[in-house]
This record gives sequence, C-alpha cells and structure tokens, in this order.
Amino acid sequence: MIEYLSIHSLGVIGDATVELDPGFTVVTGETGAGKTMVVTALNLLLGARADAGAVRHGASRATVEAGFRLTPGHAAVGLATEAGAVLDGEADPDGGADPGDTADLALVVTRSVGAAGSSGRSRASAGGRGVPVALLSELGEHLVAVHGQTDQLRLKSPAAQRHALDAFAGSEVTEALAAYRRDYEAWKQAAAVLAEITTHEQDRAREAENLQRSLEEIDLAAVEDGEDLAVRALIERLENVEELRAASLGAHAHLAGADAADAVEIPSAEALIESARQSLLAAPGQDDDLTGMAQRLAEAGILLADIAGDLAGYAARLDDDAASDLDTAQSRLAELTRLMRLYGPELSDVIAWAEDHRPRLEELQGDSGRIEELTGEVARLGQQVTAGAAELTRLRTAAAQELSGLVSAELRALSMPDASFHATVTTGGDPGPHGADEIRLLLQPHAGAAPRPLGKGASGGELSRVMLALEVVLAATDPVPTFVFDEVDAGVGGEAAVQIGRRLARLAQHVQVIVVTHLPQVAAFADRHVKVTKDSDREAGFTTSDVAVLDGEDRVGELARMLAGRSGSDAARDHARELLEASHA
Repeated sequence: MIEYLSIHSLGVIGDATVELDPGFTVVTGETGAGKTMVVTALNLLLGARADAGAVRHGASRATVEAGFRLTPGHAAVGLATEAGAVLDGEADPDGGADPGDTADLALVVTRSVGAAGSSGRSRASAGGRGVPVALLSELGEHLVAVHGQTDQLRLKSPAAQRHALDAFAGSEVTEALAAYRRDYEAWKQAAAVLAEITTHEQDRAREAENLQRSLEEIDLAAVEDGEDLAVRALIERLENVEELRAASLGAHAHLAGADAADAVEIPSAEALIESARQSLLAAPGQDDDLTGMAQRLAEAGILLADIAGDLAGYAARLDDDAASDLDTAQSRLAELTRLMRLYGPELSDVIAWAEDHRPRLEELQGDSGRIEELTGEVARLGQQVTAGAAELTRLRTAAAQELSGLVSAELRALSMPDASFHATVTTGGDPGPHGADEIRLLLQPHAGAAPRPLGKGASGGELSRVMLALEVVLAATDPVPTFVFDEVDAGVGGEAAVQIGRRLARLAQHVQVIVVTHLPQVAAFADRHVKVTKDSDREAGFTTSDVAVLDGEDRVGELARMLAGRSGSDAARDHARELLEASHA
C-alpha cells in the first residue's frame, strides 16, 4: 500500500504531502483545483512519460515521492533489491535487525521532471538508488493499478487476462496448471533432445568417430602428468653426455686421485686432507686447539669421500643413459608435444580432456538406442500434455462463465444495464507453457453490439466502471496492493453513484483504494477524505493548490458543497450527514 504521497511544483500544487490509509481514500475539490494532479503524480511514479508542461510555472523541476509498505515476499521487493534499492524494515525491540523478521518493508520511490526549456532530465530513484524509469513501470505493475480516463488497463495484455482468470478459478486451475507445466517442460526437453539427435545424426556420427580416434591416440600414448619435463631432461643429458662424463670424472680424480692407468698424477684431495690431519696429530703434547682442528679435518675427509662416491655413481649412470637411444627420446617428446598442441597446453590438460570427453563419446555411441527410447517418451508425454491442456480448458471455461455472470451483474448495478461482460476461452492452438487456450476479456456495451476487447467501444467513465466491476469480483483472488480510480463516476448520479461508492468500499476491504470523484454519494463511503483546494492571487499572478485531510464538520461541509454548491447550506449539510450515516450503516 501507499503510506504517503508528496507533490512539489506539479501543476497548480506547490508543495503538499498527504498521508494515506489502507482502506478507501477519496480525493475531492472544485473543478480546476488540481485533483487530477494526484493521479498524474502517481502515474509519474509508475513510469509514465514525463511532461515538462506539467511543471509548475516558475519552478525548475517538479518532484513527486511516495512511500510504499510491502510484505517481504512481494514481487516488487525482489525487483527493487536487484536494482540496488534499500528497503527499511521494522526494527526489533532491541534496535537490531532480525534476519528472520517477517515485518513489512518500506520502499521510497521518487520521480522528478525538468521544466520546459531547462537542461534537467527526468530522474527516478527507488530506495535511495537512481534507477531507470523503466524499472518504475515494472514496479508499478505489482504496486498500483490506475483506472482513469486515459490510463492503460491493468488487464490489457493476454497474459494478464489469463492470469486473472486462472486466479479467479482458484486452486483447481492452480494445481492443474502446475501438473501441466511439469509435463510440458519434460515433453519439450525430450522433444528437443530427439530433434537434436535425428536432425544432426550424421554430424553426431562424425563427432563420435573423431572423439574415438582422439581418445584412442591419447590412451595409446599412455601419457603421464609431467612426463614431458622428464623427457626434456633426458634429451639434454644424452646430448651432453661426454661433457658431463668428463666433468664428473675430472672432479672425482681431484678428490680421490687418478687411476693407476692415468699418465698424469693428480694429487688426491682426500690424501692431502689425511696428511694434514696426521701432521696435527703428530704434534707434541696435548693441545686442545690442534686436536679440535684434527677432528674437523677428519670430518672433511669423510665428506669428500662421500662426494667422490656420488661423482663415480653419476659417471656410471651417464654410461647407462648413453646406452639409451637419443632418437627414441626425441620421438617421444615430439609425440607429447603434438598431443599438448591438440588437447593441451599441458599434459595435465590432455589427460583432463580425455576424461571430460569419454561421457560424450558414450552418449553419441548410444544414439540408436536413445532415438527409440526418446520417441516413446515424447509420444507418452505428448498425450499427457494434450490431456492436461484439455483439463485446463474445461476448468477455465467454467470459471469464465462464472466470471462473466458476476461482472455483468456488477455492471447492471453500476448504471450500465445494457452492458454485458464476456470472458472467453478459445482453444485449438499448439500447447504452450500455459496450455492451449486463448483468454480474452470482452465488453458488449449494449444489446446488438459485438463484444469488443476492454478499452474499445466504451467511454472513459464507462471503462472505469467496467474495471471497477471486474476488480470487485477479482479483489479476493488477483489483487495488487493499491487501486486508483479517476472519474469512475463520470456520467452517473443518484442510486448508481451510491452503488459505485458501495462497491469501492467493498473493494477496499481487500486492497487500498484511492478515488478522485465529484460525487458526494461516492465520497461518503470513503474511510479518509482528502480535499484539494485552489487559491488564486491575481495580483501576484499565480495560483496554488493545497491538500488537506478532512474529518468531522469539515468533511460534512465539503460533501454539502458537492451536493448544493454551498458548504454553508443547512439543508445541504443535513443531507451530507445523512449520506455519511447511510454509507457507514
């Protein structure tokens, strides 16, 4: 619902804020006072096209703002949150936020319009965050339904009309539609897979052949993660084996001494270390420093002996590696490189590619069996979809007849005795996600006329009454939080006006209702009476309007003015009190 509406520099309204109740609020005032600016402001907040001419003379911008109270699960909450809007929730008694709180949320929406000739553009915000004007339209579809002389219909689209009829039909259609959609989605998915297989059978066969060839060559290569690095190291060793052998044997000779067969005598590092140690041990006396250094030389000799042994082993392994075929290692590296180029870039990627594509090969190789299986499944699900669509048609047709009768009865009470409402269900099309039915809401304005879509063949006032009748019937099943009616009572009076007021009050039992009216019979039924007053200052050259909430004798006076043109007439005031008492009764 709308908690408040603020208007600044829009039309004749300079600056006004009005608090709104959850029930029935009526807006009245003399002709030209600016009553329609309330509807204009709401339309701006709902994404209507901005009119720079509506900006108050002398002002650079017009601004309207509304505070909405929403339940946490409301569709508008999700739309606003996705756009980055901040919604205020009720605080718990300790002042903190409770994540599990189900209290209502507050959303503030603003819209500003630049005056003609100014550089300012239309701007919109929701929850303190600037948003596209298109988002206001999306929010508006879930927040407010405006029925006026020139406003679009809430139930204009076929989808909205189908949704309204399904909601009116109740749980039977809800359950039947849910079952139908499950079958429909399964049927479409199975049919799509079958079409994919049969339409691209040759392509899938070629894909299977290529996949099998690729997986076979990877399996045959028996690659291991990191194997290419080991092969590269082996190739480098084989290519430099002589230099490596010479280096390792030369170092070994310096440490352990040359072989007896070598012509050149190389002093042994091990022997020199040992000689140095013996010299220290041969010193007279027991010198602790020399004894310690002798021990360290012994440790150095052991370390050099270990290194010499490692060098001898390394040289021996070089001899073993030399027996390997360098060509074989290079061929292996070439094979690994080719696989990495095709499926890599690393060997780990080659292995992962093979594992990822094995299921696809199994799927493709089973095409023949799957075609037979899917053909049967598509046929079975198709029968279920057809049966489900027929059941939806049956339920919708019954609901359409009931809805037509109820709305037509409401129209007769709203001073449209010759009009009749028709909800039609036409079937025979291809099944879709919502069945095979085309739902249309039609109005037959008078006997002998052909039923026409809502919005065609009826005046603005008549159309507002048609929508009032329809909304009253749908109120308990398909409501939006707030309904706004502008001049719903155009062209009627007397008992018909009383019936309009009574039905607006009935609608307000389910939703918030805001009505702009000039009929006291309608205004008397309201829970809250808002008056727009005009004040002209010819010398200053401007006109202003103000918005005030009336109660008590002030409300009686306004109803008297609407009845007799004079708020001070005793007879009119008595009549006004009588209207209020009758409406409350």
